[in-house]
Amino acid sequence: MSKTFSSRWALLLATLGMAIGTGNLWRFPRILAANGGGTFLVPWAIFLFTWSIPLLMVEFAIGRRSKRGPVGAFATVFGERAAWRGGFVAFCTIAILFYYSVVSGWTLRYLWLAISGGAAAITPGNAEATFVDFTHTWGPAGVHLLSIGVACSVVALGVTGGIERVCKVLVPALFIVLVVTAVRGLTLEGAGDGVAFLTTFDWDRLTHDHKIWLEALSQSAWSTGAGWGLMVCYAIYAGSDMRAGRECISTGVGNNCASLLAALAIIPAVFALAPLAGQDPSTLVTESGPASTGLTFVWMPVLYQQMPAFGGVLGAVFFAGLAAAALSSLIAMVELAVRTLVDLGVPRKRATLWTFVVGFLLGLPSAVDLGFDSLTVLGNQDWVWGVGLMVSGALAGFAVLQHGPRRFHDELVAAPQGDAPGGGLLFRVALTWLVPLQAVGLLAWWAYQAWTWVPAEVDGVARPLGDRLAEYLDPSTTFGLGTCLLQFAVVLVVLRLMNRKLATASLADRGD
Repeated sequence: MSKTFSSRWALLLATLGMAIGTGNLWRFPRILAANGGGTFLVPWAIFLFTWSIPLLMVEFAIGRRSKRGPVGAFATVFGERAAWRGGFVAFCTIAILFYYSVVSGWTLRYLWLAISGGAAAITPGNAEATFVDFTHTWGPAGVHLLSIGVACSVVALGVTGGIERVCKVLVPALFIVLVVTAVRGLTLEGAGDGVAFLTTFDWDRLTHDHKIWLEALSQSAWSTGAGWGLMVCYAIYAGSDMRAGRECISTGVGNNCASLLAALAIIPAVFALAPLAGQDPSTLVTESGPASTGLTFVWMPVLYQQMPAFGGVLGAVFFAGLAAAALSSLIAMVELAVRTLVDLGVPRKRATLWTFVVGFLLGLPSAVDLGFDSLTVLGNQDWVWGVGLMVSGALAGFAVLQHGPRRFHDELVAAPQGDAPGGGLLFRVALTWLVPLQAVGLLAWWAYQAWTWVPAEVDGVARPLGDRLAEYLDPSTTFGLGTCLLQFAVVLVVLRLMNRKLATASLADRGD
């Protein structure tokens, strides 16, 4: 297997594929709409440079130095006692892989509906039922199997023959899809209202509504892949001419450009087409729906049917882009899982097979939610490990803080590139002050959010504080602090107990 990407362009396409996923097309437009439109873009852009890019640079630097996945990278750079931190980073992303493959399967199913003409049977009256009924069959298991099978097959072909070759097709195709759908959406009658919504700026809300800032930080943390450990794995195969700052800035900015294109492709079209379907566009663009799928999987198939010309074609193009984004990110997650196993002594072919089999089996509870409320398992795992990604980002940030941000930059960022020591002022400020403060703020915010989801009243009667706290900390609830704490605790205890074995195995010289 080739040891490096063939060029900077190949690395950039791979890292863009890693970062740009369903969250750009699925989550970003909804979060943007729910948080002030254009007002939201200001803190979102700020956090790209104060959270996402610095953490991506950390991952790139330790992956390039160690030539290992997250476990070995943390053990190499921060000492053997830090192997468990890399283990938690890896586990978070692997846990997400299990249900992300399910979501990738949904994109393939809706792409087929759009291509085959089956989407024509989806109406405003049955749109949500169509999606929910599908998730309560064995159909999602089939497309889950297909999506993880494709991703593992690509990874099995290696860096240049698999990951690089596929990303050279998927990523440019994704941007072409976004541009085409954005241009068509902007030319629809009524699209101007959506553009006005996107460009709305409210200075008072920006300066007084803390929620906008916290949602912007959450979106940046989730969307760019910062803290996921994915950049660690791709940096293993970076050539000597590839620079941490340049490549990570390009990845972060490219990811945000894709998100903006997605918003331009979706929101003006919703404002133009929703009234034709008898729907309120302002409601639809903020619609959550089952497992936060409302706008994408419930309403977009309906809205494209309202388009005056070529609606079916554009619907197929849209879901092709969504499937491309999902697959490119899933490939990166599979590579992380495979690389983690390889570092622990599993031959690469066997590691890929294990990832396929275990990924399919452990993704089944999310794929086939039979007997549960709609998407209970998937929703729980998305909540727990989405918050877990913030924990893993914090672990990376605090590891650099303990190591010394100046020392880290001089030794792992500047020196391999032939740069003089003492540079990287923004990087050092971010890792010294901004990332730790943002990490604490993010985790506190999501803990508070979970509290607000606990009903304060039942049938108009205020609930005792003790009852609310019990539900808040109950590990059996789908969305609560208790379920996060229990699952985090189990993983962290196991990793801490295995730290020495993880460090020894991941640091062994196997010539890979």
